[in-house]
Amino acid sequence: MTTHDSATPSLKRTPLYEQHRALGARLVEFGGWEMPVQYSSIIEEHQNVRERAGLFDVSHMGEFKVEGSDALAFLQYLVPNDVARLAQQQALYTQLCKPDGTTIDDLLIYYLADNHYMLVVNAANIDKDYAWIESHAQKFANVTLSNQSETTALLALQGPLAHSILQPLTQIQLGEIRYYHFAPGEVAGVHCIISRTGYTGEDGFELYAPSIDAAHLWNTLLEAGKAQGIRPAGLGARDTLRLEAAYCLYGHELDEETNPLEANLGWTVKLKKDADFIGRAALQQAKEQGLKKRLVGVMLQERGVPRSGYALFADGQRIGILTSGTHGPTIQKSIGLGFVDIAHAKVGTLIQVEIRGKQVAAQIVSLPFYKRAQ
Repeated sequence: MTTHDSATPSLKRTPLYEQHRALGARLVEFGGWEMPVQYSSIIEEHQNVRERAGLFDVSHMGEFKVEGSDALAFLQYLVPNDVARLAQQQALYTQLCKPDGTTIDDLLIYYLADNHYMLVVNAANIDKDYAWIESHAQKFANVTLSNQSETTALLALQGPLAHSILQPLTQIQLGEIRYYHFAPGEVAGVHCIISRTGYTGEDGFELYAPSIDAAHLWNTLLEAGKAQGIRPAGLGARDTLRLEAAYCLYGHELDEETNPLEANLGWTVKLKKDADFIGRAALQQAKEQGLKKRLVGVMLQERGVPRSGYALFADGQRIGILTSGTHGPTIQKSIGLGFVDIAHAKVGTLIQVEIRGKQVAAQIVSLPFYKRAQ
């Protein structure tokens, strides 16, 4: 993220840009978008999500609709996870892989209705992903694609009080929506997809709504949750929250040099599903031959803050690199995710992180760093 002149015309803006300015947000460039990195402080916003509730604008994410009698067969071919296992009103986490098994993007697939799915992709990859999906859809006779990113807003209400803040605004019984499931319904008079998903490690809901209704929904949620301590939260807190929960971020833990197996996402790669898929042979071979690198959790044993790009060492030899790093506000430890060669990936291994020319003692630890009490 880099700070950017708000007058820069090349940056895209979400439908909530004016709300962010009115709330005094610090706006930065992120994936081609002008987005709020923080409103008060990253640590305050982070802790408020852990303890109460935070509201995020993630309307920069991309939404594609996939429809038609061949939609399921197409999606089965497109991604490594098993889309056929979805029940209606259920969501699935998966990836787009190249033939060599490396990762174009990670995404969610929502099973909306018969022959009707929604794909949710990362903001910086919207054009790349849509071109990729479109090129492969041509192999299927009855598939219709539409890019609805510009007309779709996405708000994420996250934290232990999310349920009690949202429930008075909808007639949908939120307690009946299980994790990674969703329901269509009205929230404050706005038709939404109400999804029990999130990127923070906390309970919460993501609301897909028409862009034209985003400001009304945002303002209503902040007002409804005021007594319970809701606060708007920016991309800074979103990043520290997801890192404590050890969720991958595309461009860091996943990219076109890394396959899902190496990123500890083997649970999303269904090599035995009843359909061939892009990258299957390469991922099968990688599994059989053994991985050369693996994503691990790193925790410092001395003072310092690890950052993306810092080198990792063991016994004087460079063994890998950090892909994300920060000081975890909840766990009060300096933590990072990174790739190391497979010989050094075991939990408990003592390593060093090179921070500004100095090697700082650290250890490979089990993931996630933080897990909420159920």
